[in-house]
Amino acid sequence: MTQQTPNRRIIIATIVTGLAILLALAAYIFWPSAATIGPSDAAPVAEDAAKSADDAVAAAGMSPADRKATEALVRAYILENPEIITDAVAILQQREAAQRLSAAGNDIAKPFPGAEAGNPKGDVTIVEFTDYNCGFCRLSAPDVQRLLKSDSNLRLVYRELPILSQSSRDAALWALAAARQGKHKAFHDALFAAGPADEANIAAAARQAGLDIAAARTFAASPQANQEIERNLALMQQIGFNGTPTFIIGDQILEGALGYDALKRAVEKARQKG
Repeated sequence: MTQQTPNRRIIIATIVTGLAILLALAAYIFWPSAATIGPSDAAPVAEDAAKSADDAVAAAGMSPADRKATEALVRAYILENPEIITDAVAILQQREAAQRLSAAGNDIAKPFPGAEAGNPKGDVTIVEFTDYNCGFCRLSAPDVQRLLKSDSNLRLVYRELPILSQSSRDAALWALAAARQGKHKAFHDALFAAGPADEANIAAAARQAGLDIAAARTFAASPQANQEIERNLALMQQIGFNGTPTFIIGDQILEGALGYDALKRAVEKARQKG
């Protein structure tokens, strides 16, 4: 028993020392904010980690030689298995994303009236932030449609996020006007099929979707439509993503043209979590 207690303390100290090294490395190299806030801002994180390691070593009664040997072993393991650092940071990012989504509340999945598709009572909701001038959004459109067709228990909420150009905003406003007339999906699909969201393609998509053009033009210029765009831009800032398309599925924030399989896996993961 008396020999086991010091051994346990050393094991604990070894674990804490390894975690401290991992945290310090992540703070300086892999931490998401390090590239923008600079090493000097990440330094306190590393200092706190080092202090935790010092306290653990002292509590375990490790000698300087023991500590040096432990640090060498941990360092060697990290260098041989560097992926554990990015894995740890990825887990941290997922937790932070879940916290930001939770803070945003139910507003994310509450659509502008008419700007949704699929099963309104589906057990999994996909929220898609999109820009009609975004090539990756256009590339993702068939994958999203395929997903909706293959899974009758999915609900899709469209969020207009025009961040690329003025014509992107014009298209988004017309999409909201289409939603008001119950024809959002028809307009959405037609405009992405037409190509860039220029004036001619917006008009063609509106005609193809069967909009009341005069009513749509009036609503597109309304404060209500513009307020919805501003609300979506604010959500982007609050949730913490930078581009389109961005998909929110459960507690997952997925950016870019991911492809059908990746979207399907994300849906399955959200469904398993319930």
